[in-house]
Amino acid sequence: MSKVILKKGREESLLRFHPWVFSGAIAQIVGNPAEGDVVSVWAGDGSLLGCGHYQIGSIAVRMLSFGQEHLSDAFWAESIAAAFQARKAFGLVDNASTNCYRLVHGEGDGLPGLIVDYYDGVCVMQAHSVGMFRAKKQIAEALRIVYGQSLKAVYDKSSGTAPFKAGLDLVDGYLYKAEGFAGSESTVLENGHKFLVNWNEGQKTGFFLDQRENRASVQRYAAGRNVLNLFCYTGGFSVYALAGGAKHVDSVDSSARAMAMVDRNVALNGFTEHTSYCADAIEFLGKCEDGKYDLMIVDPPAFAKHRGVLKNALRAYQRLNAAAISKVAPGGIIFTFSCSQVVDKEAFALAVFSAAASVGRRVRIMDRLCQPADHAVSIYHPEGEYLKGLVLYVE
Repeated sequence: MSKVILKKGREESLLRFHPWVFSGAIAQIVGNPAEGDVVSVWAGDGSLLGCGHYQIGSIAVRMLSFGQEHLSDAFWAESIAAAFQARKAFGLVDNASTNCYRLVHGEGDGLPGLIVDYYDGVCVMQAHSVGMFRAKKQIAEALRIVYGQSLKAVYDKSSGTAPFKAGLDLVDGYLYKAEGFAGSESTVLENGHKFLVNWNEGQKTGFFLDQRENRASVQRYAAGRNVLNLFCYTGGFSVYALAGGAKHVDSVDSSARAMAMVDRNVALNGFTEHTSYCADAIEFLGKCEDGKYDLMIVDPPAFAKHRGVLKNALRAYQRLNAAAISKVAPGGIIFTFSCSQVVDKEAFALAVFSAAASVGRRVRIMDRLCQPADHAVSIYHPEGEYLKGLVLYVE
């Protein structure tokens, strides 16, 4: 095994269990590790810090274990089992009303570079690092051990997430299928609502599980309101609003495939007071009638994937929220979100404040929202907190 030796004094973050080793902290690499290899990491004084996946880039090692030079033979099964037990503690396992959740959330579950979402017996994984991609067979076997006979399939969907420059064979497909299992789409339950999930064609793993609790919050406020769901994807917020007694819901997304799924999800739950618009959400908002909607959901895709575009992203959040605040009816409510990891909650709140000030309406913060427990954030890795939202009351 190759060794990564850190510069003197650069081990402090690892002693506090932060899972990243930055390339600038490395004094020497003993050996010739390939990207994705497990390497041991040592402090400048010769003390062992742990081991992790080696990669090329600013983050040179993603730590998998602290205090151990090698991964044990049982590492993958034990790590997946620990993540499963956490979801059991969160009340998501054997839940009669919810059978989909995030099983592994990267650093939050001690498995940096790995995402696994569970959809009623089907596990969909995404590797965000070479090491995790190379370990996908061990991960699939660990999932079989943890779930046993209830596991229907393991599907690898890493083609859009694993580093494409690493020369990997990035072809999505099944790592495991139980006998008789077929298809790439399933109907799952979330808080008693039905949703179609297509892990082959859908974005990410097929559904945005991170908004589960925030969708339930929309349901509580929806009664009797005209609702606009912008950037709606497959209509999660729309279904919840209708379930909450919304007078009417308009759903808007630029993806025709997503809008077709919205219509199917609305029908699947037996609702009719709904209209789909395949259109640019920002343009739609700009053209809509002032005061038509008294509840809006503004949940755009990430405006900033890296810090180099942070200023432009904050300006985009300000413009979008200014438009929403100016358009919503008096006494209206706006659920507004950012899923950009590099936009922290203080910066997002400031962008929304600037938006409100530019419009000149009185705005109250009713609530502050975040990602649910299954999208785990390690206390040693606060960077894992990416989803933030505000519930606004506009006079």
